[in-house]
Amino acid sequence: MPNSFVDRLNKKLSESTFANIVLLIFIAALIFLIVVLPISLRPAPSLLNIGDVAFQDIRAPRSFSFVSEYLTGIAQDAAEKTVAPIYLPADPAISRKQIETLKILLSYISTSRTDAFADQQQKTNDIQAIEIITISEDTAKALVNLSDERWELIQAESLYILEEVMRNSIREEQISGIQRNLSPQIGFEFNEQENSIISEIVSQLIIINSLYSNEKSAEAISLARELIEPISNGYAAGEIIINSGEVIDALKREALQELGYTEPKNKIFDYLSAGLLIIVLVSMNYFYVRRVKQTKGYAIDGLPIIIILFFLFLFTARILIPNHTILPYLFPVAAFGLTISSVFDYETGLIAALSLSILAAYNQLNSVDLALYYFIPSAISIFILGRGRRINIFFLSGLALSISGSAIVISYRLLSSYLDLSGAGSLIGAAFVNGIGSISLALIFQFLLSQVLGKTTALQLMDLSRPGHPLLQELLTKAPGTYQHSLQVANLAEQAAREIKGDALLTRVGALYHDVGKSLDPSFFIENQPPGQMDSHEDMDPVITAATIIQHVTDGIKLAKKHRLPPQVQAFISEHHGTTLTRYQYNQAVTDAGGEEFVEESLFQYPGPIPQSKETALLMLADGSEARMRSESPETTDQILEIVEESIAYYVQNGQLDNADLTLFDIQKVIKSFARTFRNTYHHRIKYPEKDTDTPN
Repeated sequence: MPNSFVDRLNKKLSESTFANIVLLIFIAALIFLIVVLPISLRPAPSLLNIGDVAFQDIRAPRSFSFVSEYLTGIAQDAAEKTVAPIYLPADPAISRKQIETLKILLSYISTSRTDAFADQQQKTNDIQAIEIITISEDTAKALVNLSDERWELIQAESLYILEEVMRNSIREEQISGIQRNLSPQIGFEFNEQENSIISEIVSQLIIINSLYSNEKSAEAISLARELIEPISNGYAAGEIIINSGEVIDALKREALQELGYTEPKNKIFDYLSAGLLIIVLVSMNYFYVRRVKQTKGYAIDGLPIIIILFFLFLFTARILIPNHTILPYLFPVAAFGLTISSVFDYETGLIAALSLSILAAYNQLNSVDLALYYFIPSAISIFILGRGRRINIFFLSGLALSISGSAIVISYRLLSSYLDLSGAGSLIGAAFVNGIGSISLALIFQFLLSQVLGKTTALQLMDLSRPGHPLLQELLTKAPGTYQHSLQVANLAEQAAREIKGDALLTRVGALYHDVGKSLDPSFFIENQPPGQMDSHEDMDPVITAATIIQHVTDGIKLAKKHRLPPQVQAFISEHHGTTLTRYQYNQAVTDAGGEEFVEESLFQYPGPIPQSKETALLMLADGSEARMRSESPETTDQILEIVEESIAYYVQNGQLDNADLTLFDIQKVIKSFARTFRNTYHHRIKYPEKDTDTPN
């Protein structure tokens, strides 16, 4: 069974007080670590940080003033912007280098012009091949065609213009302007073409010769900032520093810091606070579990799994929620309570949801209203969901979770006298996403827990109870008498389950399937034989008859596994006869053999096990009582009660209920419930007079 480990752990804990104490200490310590470690591992946020929204009006408790680093910094920044960049004087070395470069370039052009072995096109190409500067084809042709006299004048003018320009300081942002104004500086004796040649060559050799001085500029900026006098800021006693809902900027935070409102708290107080809260919550849960055991006589089923799931949700919450604004309202805390409620019971779900809500919201700025935002919608949705027997009830529960969460968000916003429509809209949207996410996670976790614990969810049971289920249809078609018997037993056991606070739905579904094995050999069982043609198997060997009857349990388990019935439903098939005997065949064998000592009892015994839960025990009692009631056909109320009491007494005396968690008080309730149901089923009907066929209509 998937829950065997959980069962063993539950049993061990229930038997050992010391183990319970150790477990409580371990749980409390682990919760403490989860709650406290995120505080120590991540930078703890100040009470109010820049960009946060003030959740209340903050007034100056006294008159005070202080030097504002923020305002002083703004003034210093403004002064810094007035400081002009400082450049070094023109570097003569740079100017001389550019003059030398121009001389080399002019010499190369002269050589190319006088090359006796090159034609005009080749000379043009040679001039254009210069890499230092870019010379256009028209300029290159013009240079080739110039007379020697004009070329000499152009060379001299180019050197003169470049030297004059480079004498001055040239910065990067000035180069383009100097290049544009180069042409007017060229002598008037040069024509337009020659002017263009000089401009094209010289302009490309003009570069920066005055470099920016980082050191001197930094000194000037530092001096300008130092000349700014510190600026003070202050508030009068009672003056509002920050209005509720106002976003905190650097200037406001300075005032809060001056008042000590932003100082981080002593970590020891954080640890002490968390420890006290955890002790109270763990104690509350311990006393709840103890009260459940005292009241119901058994521990909460699957408690270790509930604890593990609680740790999973709490750890995730403590990692994701702190230091966020919207994310806390998105976190699906309700999914935990809904899962526990749908798999176990709503009371456990409520206690679990309350504990998780408080711890998830702990140490947040709005911890109280956030805890209420988590718990109240969770409680409402848990009440609506119940055991979650229909899929639409899940969506209705999710909708209720979203609406109630939105209402709480708005209520606290109105309480602060500040309703930011944009912020409130975001939180309402988060509440609806929370509702959808929580109910979706609850469905997923419900399925996973049912697999781990071997439990059957209400949705699975509702699906299995459909008359259209393939296995029930097979039983109805092949063994209609057995089907009707199963319906009667289901009604009988279900009513009794309600009386003793058992799982009525599980009891009903288990009763519907308990005899499905008879569908493989339906005619062998008396309820499927036609009236008047009943075969009591008196002519058959009692051992063979008993084996065939007992086989319906084994066949039922095979059919259940084939149709993937949950383990809890399969338990009804294997346990509904326990380890009782096929009494009729056993007595017949004893008679034929001449004494009990000549008959092997095990040949007539069901394989069992005996009922392990009150639900399977109810089925055994209902099945046995219904069989006797059908065979003896009582006519009075006293006879019905006597048959029920004798049937149940037989199973009690044979130890079939030893593991069923049924008290004597429960058994008395079962007897009364069975008797009441049988009275309603076997009551005498009025005999209507036959219609006179001779009377005209």
